[in-house]
Amino acid sequence: MRIIISLFLLCFLAACQLLTVKDNAQYLTVLHTNDNHGRFWHNENGEYGMAARKTLIDQLRNDAVKQGHSVILLSGGDINTGVPESDLQVAEPDFKGMSIIGYDAMAIGNHEFDNPLSVLDKQIKWSNFPLLSANIIDKKTNKPAYQSYTIIQKGQLKIAVVGLTTVDTAKIANPQYIGHLDFITPAVATQPLVDMIKSTYQPDVVVAVTHMGHYHDAKHGINAPGDVTLARDLKPNTLDMIIGGHSQEPICVDEMGKQDASFSPGKACWPDKQNGTWIMQAHEWGKYVGKAVFKIENGNKELLSYELVPVNLKDDQGNFITNEIEKDTSLYNFLLPFQEKGAEKLAGAVGNVDAFLDGRRDTVRFTQSKLADLIINAQTEAVGADFGIISGGGIRASIKKGDVNYKDILKVHPFRNRVAYIDWQGPELVDYISVVGSFPADAGAYLQYHKIDFSIENGLAKIKTINGKPFDINGIYRMSINSYNAAGGDGYPVITEKESYQNTDSTDAQVLRAYIEKYSPIKTGNL
Repeated sequence: MRIIISLFLLCFLAACQLLTVKDNAQYLTVLHTNDNHGRFWHNENGEYGMAARKTLIDQLRNDAVKQGHSVILLSGGDINTGVPESDLQVAEPDFKGMSIIGYDAMAIGNHEFDNPLSVLDKQIKWSNFPLLSANIIDKKTNKPAYQSYTIIQKGQLKIAVVGLTTVDTAKIANPQYIGHLDFITPAVATQPLVDMIKSTYQPDVVVAVTHMGHYHDAKHGINAPGDVTLARDLKPNTLDMIIGGHSQEPICVDEMGKQDASFSPGKACWPDKQNGTWIMQAHEWGKYVGKAVFKIENGNKELLSYELVPVNLKDDQGNFITNEIEKDTSLYNFLLPFQEKGAEKLAGAVGNVDAFLDGRRDTVRFTQSKLADLIINAQTEAVGADFGIISGGGIRASIKKGDVNYKDILKVHPFRNRVAYIDWQGPELVDYISVVGSFPADAGAYLQYHKIDFSIENGLAKIKTINGKPFDINGIYRMSINSYNAAGGDGYPVITEKESYQNTDSTDAQVLRAYIEKYSPIKTGNL
């Protein structure tokens, strides 16, 4: 009898131990988006949009809570710039919409600097969640210019979230707004900060929300190093996960850790892992909500599942890939006045073009574009220039054949750069074109030019003609340029301090609109 009782006790204690181990496990569901770029409203095909996103996130959050999971919602940044209805209202509907959805934190993206910093200050006030970056340093104080991290309690879990921003911001953001800021190497900012956070707060989970880009196997090319480099440069397991943005891609890998190029909406996706750190990104525009489920036990974080959940995406036949997600009524009604206000400002055609003008990223950063020719024609006429230039990265959308409205123009030119000009002496012009004409393809800096014919030989520009006439080294030539490139944007030489440089009061969008109105219908064959 004693043996039986002893065996019963042993089994009971073993069961209690297993129960205790099970009880020690915590579960965390991480939801994430990135690169919103003004898409608070659904597109013309009824895809994505914040109202449907809220319905989906509420459902995912509620399902996770029913299973006993803690839930955190994060963004990889770049809320600004991309849709005129949002741009005209400096993303007020987007930041306020995110607050209503219940975001917990976001990374500060490079496009958060598209406007004067007073606008970013306003956006921070509109948000009931922190905008984070640990590697943006105020040159005067040598301290972080923005909040570096936050500690979030979710159920029994203490979660530390650190923000980071691409160092490319220093050259792709408007230099007029960020001249007093340094963008330091992310790992240099992160390692001591996380070490301090761990010793001070003893968090259960450490997350970096980043706007730096994911480049497979750290092959970042002409871009600044991104999330993979960050994970590799830190001590192993410094970060549990990186929730990223900037490269605007779904991060999916195969069993060997190589890029899974076969991913499409509705298919399985498994995130990258580098040096003990999971790296995730949910493409762009709120097209997906990323969902990662972690089991956290005895210091170990096991990724149980991952998926990119489509938000009302459609296939080529116009059918929803998954069941249509209903729009959240309260958020829809909140956002509707912003959409109507923006649409009212943009209504009505301003002109017409006879063919598609290609402004796609894969065109304007690789080869000369007819759309760039149209833009430069407008700018050279506005300032009486002989020729003009613009960086390919400054062209953000295409123009479709047919009627053109102001919204179409603002999609092409969302940054409100001023049109400017400079008068060059022949030798100075040769030096300048030698630099800007040498920027490589697949870069925002790639030079779009018009009314000038040149080649680069051994790093030196050989200018043949300007505005159809042979180049005269002793001549003086006026060049149109926008204020962003003139101030050093995209790494262009700074020319704003030169005596012959002159800004105008007209923006690139205003000038393009006026040109299209004047010359419509635009014959693209004549550009």
